[in-house]
Amino acid sequence: MSAPSVSPIDYRTDPSQYRHWKLGFDGPVATLAMDVAEDAGIKPGYKLKLNSYDLGVDIELHDALQRIRFEHPEVRSVIVTSLKDRVFCSGANIFMLGLSSHAWKVNFCKFTNETRNGIEDSSQHSGLKFVAALNGSCAGGGYELALACDDIVLVDDRSSSVSLPEVPLLGVLPGTGGLTRVTDKRHVRHDLADIFCTTTEGVRGQRAVQWRLVDAVVKPAQFGAAVQERARKLADASDRPAGAKGVALPRIERTLGDDALRYEHLTVQIDRARRTATFTVKAPTSAQPTDVADIEAAGAAWWPLAMARQLDTQSCTCAPTSSTSGCGCSRPRATRTACSPATLRWHGTPATGSCARPAACCAARWRAWTCRRARCSP
Repeated sequence: MSAPSVSPIDYRTDPSQYRHWKLGFDGPVATLAMDVAEDAGIKPGYKLKLNSYDLGVDIELHDALQRIRFEHPEVRSVIVTSLKDRVFCSGANIFMLGLSSHAWKVNFCKFTNETRNGIEDSSQHSGLKFVAALNGSCAGGGYELALACDDIVLVDDRSSSVSLPEVPLLGVLPGTGGLTRVTDKRHVRHDLADIFCTTTEGVRGQRAVQWRLVDAVVKPAQFGAAVQERARKLADASDRPAGAKGVALPRIERTLGDDALRYEHLTVQIDRARRTATFTVKAPTSAQPTDVADIEAAGAAWWPLAMARQLDTQSCTCAPTSSTSGCGCSRPRATRTACSPATLRWHGTPATGSCARPAACCAARWRAWTCRRARCSP
């Protein structure tokens, strides 16, 4: 099947526009519930059945994670679960993948993998802990999402299981870090991991605990209470500052031209003949905050945060749909591209009070935000 033509993807969203996730808050615990709308795929030609996902589902997940991390410092743990009956997530939608070009599939996997890396980065560096509450069957990319969490709880209903069926069913390796996390993060014995990833039926019940694939199994009647208890324990152990002021993340504005995209702190010039994109980062023109209190007061307008958000948004925007426009930049690394390199330039002289090494600072922010997700939270 040939890949259909698609419009450029807009990665900017907010909770009022979510179609696939429900986000709720209860003191130090947030709940991020997956409820994928079957007919709301980001491209035509497939239905998102059984909580399968495409790029649009993951764009919302990424946005929700960033908002929890920045806007809600009172949240110390997050429950990731499903609103579908007897299914958590069946992974990436295979019909979407069948309709997609190779470049789309590569960048889709990059984006989803970086989102899962962001979950782990939030846990390690922001004290935000995650509980995967698997209230039904969990397969493929759904289990890879669960593997990124700190704690995995599976409902013990005699049918729900976890599985990585990509090898026996599709003849491909899991694309979002599943095999690595099974062996290196959860320390599943290699012989058991071999069996697990080469069978289609998955593992359920107490065997899933014995194989270290999940942390606990709970009967349906006690499942909700057990998940809440585990989330509260993780929240109690977190060092997130409950009394801190959150940083609201406003919509990122930009102007589109025929061969250029302009943000407040970033300009992207596209050379279609050479198939290159040049990213020019603009230095701040006014004095910047010099202490934490001033940074918190500046909020999302603080130059390193504002610039990094714009840079991250544009690097995502370039990746999946850019082959016809001549922009060949990729999301995780600016210097490794599908077509030609994307050049990152520094423009302007920093104002008094700004970083003394702007180019180095810019490069550090690129790595922190594009590869490791927003470590510069005040």
